[in-house]
Amino acid sequence: MMSNPKIVFLLSDATGETAEKMVMAALLQFGDRDVRLRRISHVRSKNQLYEALDEVLAAQGMVVYTIVNRELARLVHDECDSLGLPCIDLITPLLMKITEFFGLSPQETPGLLHVIDEDYFRRIEAVEFTVKHDDGQETSHLTKADIVLLGVSRSSKTPLSIYLAHAGWKVANVPLVKGIDPPKELFDVDPKRVVGLIIDPQRLLEMRVTRLKHLGMDPKAAYADFAEIEDELRHARAFFRRHPWVVIDVSGKAVEETANEVLVKLKLK
Repeated sequence: MMSNPKIVFLLSDATGETAEKMVMAALLQFGDRDVRLRRISHVRSKNQLYEALDEVLAAQGMVVYTIVNRELARLVHDECDSLGLPCIDLITPLLMKITEFFGLSPQETPGLLHVIDEDYFRRIEAVEFTVKHDDGQETSHLTKADIVLLGVSRSSKTPLSIYLAHAGWKVANVPLVKGIDPPKELFDVDPKRVVGLIIDPQRLLEMRVTRLKHLGMDPKAAYADFAEIEDELRHARAFFRRHPWVVIDVSGKAVEETANEVLVKLKLK
């Protein structure tokens, strides 16, 4: 005799897609179980909630909910508790932690999670592009970048690239290594999209020593030799002067400050 399937009710003040995806991901860990998902969307009033819970009670189901309104979310919890229904709140603990971290209150706007527009996809694409083109990778696609950053090792190329990518810009960064020619594709890029990064030699020395110690390597290696660093930076400056590129000094600047300067000087802002 076959047993009745377990039913998980997904209550949401929006579409319920987030809850459904998370529950489906969790159910993969339980093998081939006879579980049904019943999505109840756009629950935004007490009456809607009571009707939904009546259905859950009749089926002796479980409630998984994503409701951003704190009063309504609390009501779901309290009603399920009084009815003896198992329930889990997927969104409130996250909202509370973020509130604590940022010191801000959530907007409590239903469906805000699903406002996925062209800008969202543009930023996702930008991040993917930037990760693939970090530190001189896939140089054959340099001309597809919105911004190309050049600089010696530890001149903030990667963090700056990632920050700009999250703002929607496709960024490639290329390391400058003394004695090694940069990729030929670099010279096919519109010079108005290329930025050379320079940094104070003492600051660069400190960053490289820290890097070597973190890797368990000798902090007195040539990579962190002050004279070598000065020579690298002289080489970089001379290289930049031979091309009509924007040059920015990143010394002592926060990533967001440098990013803003990049966008302003490239006239992208």
